[in-house]
Amino acid sequence: MKKRKKKSLVARIVRLVLILAVLGLVGYFGVWKQINKEITVTYDTYTTRRGDISNSLSFSGSMSVKNSETLSADKAGTVRKIYVSETESVTKDQRLIRLSTGEMIKASFDGQVNEIGVEEGDEVEANENLIQIVDFSKMTVSLRVDEYSISKIKLGMACRISFTALGTVVESEIAHINRISSSNGNTAYYTVSCDVDVTEDVLPGMQVTVTIPLEEATDTVIISKNALSFTGDNSAYVLVKDDSGEMQRVQVAVGVDNDNYVEITDGLTEGQTVYKVAETKDTSSGGLFSGLSAMMNSNQNQNSSQQNRNSQRSMNGNFPGGGNFPSGGNFGSGRMPGM
Repeated sequence: MKKRKKKSLVARIVRLVLILAVLGLVGYFGVWKQINKEITVTYDTYTTRRGDISNSLSFSGSMSVKNSETLSADKAGTVRKIYVSETESVTKDQRLIRLSTGEMIKASFDGQVNEIGVEEGDEVEANENLIQIVDFSKMTVSLRVDEYSISKIKLGMACRISFTALGTVVESEIAHINRISSSNGNTAYYTVSCDVDVTEDVLPGMQVTVTIPLEEATDTVIISKNALSFTGDNSAYVLVKDDSGEMQRVQVAVGVDNDNYVEITDGLTEGQTVYKVAETKDTSSGGLFSGLSAMMNSNQNQNSSQQNRNSQRSMNGNFPGGGNFPSGGNFGSGRMPGM
């Protein structure tokens, strides 16, 4: 029994020494790995160019006519004479329809006959609609501007109107701002309108995009906004290579910007290539460090297996040397063998 205890104690000491040695090596090589870590940095490249840049507000809208009237009879009567036909151009005060009552229906502005609702000889009631005149050459587009943008819009500001279906663009300006809001949920909206002189292929209801320029710079140095990095105080900078190929930080001053590009007013010249960090990657190898970890796991598994075998041996219920309890000799029966 003493020899077995002595061997068990020695084995434990040996295992402890091995574990401490392995832990020491792991710590050493872990530090060595951090000291000798290799970092690979990849960069995106950007090149400055000369061009124009602007920022703007953009809104969707649809065309509507400014001048339209539907003329009706003051009294009941009969249509005696119709002087015009549909689509015909008319001028202010031109005769359109004569009724049996002597009433003469005339145009109140220059325009075009859009629709005639009666024929000669028809009986009409008082206030019955007879003819519609529309000025298709002058239209307006109304915009719904939210409360966050309305302060940037002023009367007389230039704007560009793009016709979705026609692919054409016309110039206009802000003609009216309705400062009484029409709320929709938690956001207030204001109606802004632009007057447009259009060609005959533009019709009421056509969808348009209205662009209102806010700032603009022409013939200036610009670059993609993605090329910029920023310091803690929000100062812009880029990375450039020096003569030795090392990356250097260069502060830049910016001007007009939009969703994609920014004007560079100082720090860079036309055609200059700049860099921005795209990815930083640790490329050092695990090598020996990983191997030592595997050794530790293997040693722990072996110790666990040995402990399981010792536990099973101590629970088998036998005396040393294989001597079993006498047959039938149960403790707690109240009887001794041979009694």
